[in-house]
Amino acid sequence: MSTTPWFVYLIRTHKGMLYCGVTIDVARRFEEHQHSKKGAKYLKGKGPLTLTWSQQVKSKRDAMQFEYRIKKRLTKAQKEDLIQQNISLYTLFSD
Repeated sequence: MSTTPWFVYLIRTHKGMLYCGVTIDVARRFEEHQHSKKGAKYLKGKGPLTLTWSQQVKSKRDAMQFEYRIKKRLTKAQKEDLIQQNISLYTLFSD
């Protein structure tokens, strides 16, 4: 079993849109989104970007599942609540 930490994160664009992603290195990935061709196409031209929230999770599998759930199940208002309340994803999605 891998002990590599995985993170789920939210980035805010200059227009207030939120982008969700997963990584093992939040700082490196955020830098890629801002200044590299390795960043998400969705974020191109939408800067300045702000790393708004991140949370470490137990595994890559969990990170991918939480990313999907955040993108597909949460409204923008619920994502804003997640950012403000700093609630565990394991608590939020305890289904």
